[in-house]
Amino acid sequence: MASTDTTRPAKENGDLAGLEAGLDALESVQQGRTPLRQTLVEKVLPPTVAVLLVLAVWQALVTFKIVDDPTKLPAPLDVWDVVHQAWLQGELLGYIWTSVSRGLLGFCFALLIGTPLGLLVARAKFVRAAIGPILSGLQSLPSVAWVPPAVIWLGLNNSMMYAVILLGAVPSIANGLVSGVDQVSPIFLRAGRTLGATGLKGTWHIVLPAALPGYVAGLKQGWAFSWRSLMAAEIIASFPDLGVGLGQLLENGRNASDMAMVFEAILLILVVGIAIDLIIFSPLERWVLRSRGLLVKG
Repeated sequence: MASTDTTRPAKENGDLAGLEAGLDALESVQQGRTPLRQTLVEKVLPPTVAVLLVLAVWQALVTFKIVDDPTKLPAPLDVWDVVHQAWLQGELLGYIWTSVSRGLLGFCFALLIGTPLGLLVARAKFVRAAIGPILSGLQSLPSVAWVPPAVIWLGLNNSMMYAVILLGAVPSIANGLVSGVDQVSPIFLRAGRTLGATGLKGTWHIVLPAALPGYVAGLKQGWAFSWRSLMAAEIIASFPDLGVGLGQLLENGRNASDMAMVFEAILLILVVGIAIDLIIFSPLERWVLRSRGLLVKG
């Protein structure tokens, strides 16, 4: 019996050591760098194949004369020629910068307004009851509806553009933060109060970090609304002093019945929207998820 009692703790210690070694091995595998070939196959190849497939279908529609009117559907090479000419003339980056600078600056303004507004709605019951439904209604209102009153109120200038962006993006940012705060576990709040984190200190150190996933989702949606609001404003409110952005480029193509220019503008709007998401919001979202153990680094 004595020998059995002495061997059991030794066996248990060996099992624990093996378990710790296994966990260490798992951690070391998760933290390893993903091979370049795997990254290309999993992340680069699928969107590349999708783009090539779309181009092939597009070219087939033109080649086999399924759509035989070039004023309705130009060939991909015709659109590329328009883009290339705009690049050679030094206009392409100007189109992009005019819209991107407006969009990002307007989004920053919306962030400064939407964040405290979302916290106020989430933490004050009376404020939520008063303006919570209004925020939800504003979020569902098409951004283009704000362009005519903004033009009448502010005139044809950049202030009108920023006003349309704010009205489109602030409700999404605020509602995203409200949703994130609502999902914060009450245990965190009680623990914060126990440690003395109340008021603004509790909001900064407890509520905001815990609400980050919902907040980031609201930021992504807010940027989408900012970008769409800006395009609507540039299409409707055209004025020489405002410069030529991507929305104005799209409207110019429509007025000239130049479908190659129209497709140029559409593709540039799409590319810029995707690029901003990939450069800013997707890495931010991955960082938030990884910091909470919801995404394995690999």
